[in-house]
Amino acid sequence: MADVAERAGVSRTLVSFILDGKPGASEETKQRVLAIAEEIGYRPDSAARLLAQGRSRTLGVMSDIRQLFEAELVTDIYPAAEHLGYEVLLSANLPGRTEETVVESLLSHRCGALILLGPKSDQDFYRKVAERVPVVVACRRLTVLDHVTPLATVRTNDTKGIRQAVDYLVGLGHRRIHHVGGGKDPGAGERLRAYKAAMRAHGLSDDIAVTVGAHNEESGATAARAMLDAPTLPTAVLAGNDRCAFGILDVFTRAGVDVPGQVSLMGYDDNRLSENPRIDLTTIHQDAPGIARNAVDLAVQMLVDGPSHAADVILEPTLVVRGTTAPPRAAD
Repeated sequence: MADVAERAGVSRTLVSFILDGKPGASEETKQRVLAIAEEIGYRPDSAARLLAQGRSRTLGVMSDIRQLFEAELVTDIYPAAEHLGYEVLLSANLPGRTEETVVESLLSHRCGALILLGPKSDQDFYRKVAERVPVVVACRRLTVLDHVTPLATVRTNDTKGIRQAVDYLVGLGHRRIHHVGGGKDPGAGERLRAYKAAMRAHGLSDDIAVTVGAHNEESGATAARAMLDAPTLPTAVLAGNDRCAFGILDVFTRAGVDVPGQVSLMGYDDNRLSENPRIDLTTIHQDAPGIARNAVDLAVQMLVDGPSHAADVILEPTLVVRGTTAPPRAAD
């Protein structure tokens, strides 16, 4: 920048203003400075810029370590950040430890930007945090996004994913498809709405059945016991996520229910345990490496250049068919 200023015969401050797109220079001076910068191959030093702003090249990541899919995201965030020359600092989101506590802990270590995996707080909370540092929310839809605030989301098209699941089960011949929802967990509301809409689209409004739960094994187990106590079992169960499906599968198996002979079972996420031969869960695949890479790219871009024009990045889901689904028995 000093070389550009010397050759253009202007101050370094004015060069900085011009290169940052700020007003304060005549059009003639602006064009002269830009031409000289191009001629000598000037490139902004993002590290120096961040240092001047009092920010670091560290990305703070909040993760619920109990969620297997979030653990996979963390695994993919590290290489994506290191590839761009950034460090990663983790802070766990645990029962009794509020998201505000996690965020403040990360900010106290001067993280330059935050990546929040599957957060549950009110949307206004993220806007307020984004007034302090850039924030990327992963695996949750927000409705407060704009191109002025450094707040962005990366998520899967959950509506499409659930529709794929219902379409697949109906295609096998199932009608009594029970959904075990995730309650207030991230993505649960959208998945529940998508399930109901897909069932109605197939003319199965009278067969809509929902158990409100959570995205964990305990919730799945509780829902499975309730189904066993009911007069009849559904022919298929669509769990809110894979962990919930694991709980359902465990209870059904212990009770002697044949999966998929009596009841087909589907999950959502496609975490690494789902492909274990003893589980072999049919599920909807979320692109963990893609979510992680996009989250890091957005965080770094907003940290260096400001709010992103791609504030809501939506990735496509994929149906993965394994051994827990089959056509319903003829008697059903």
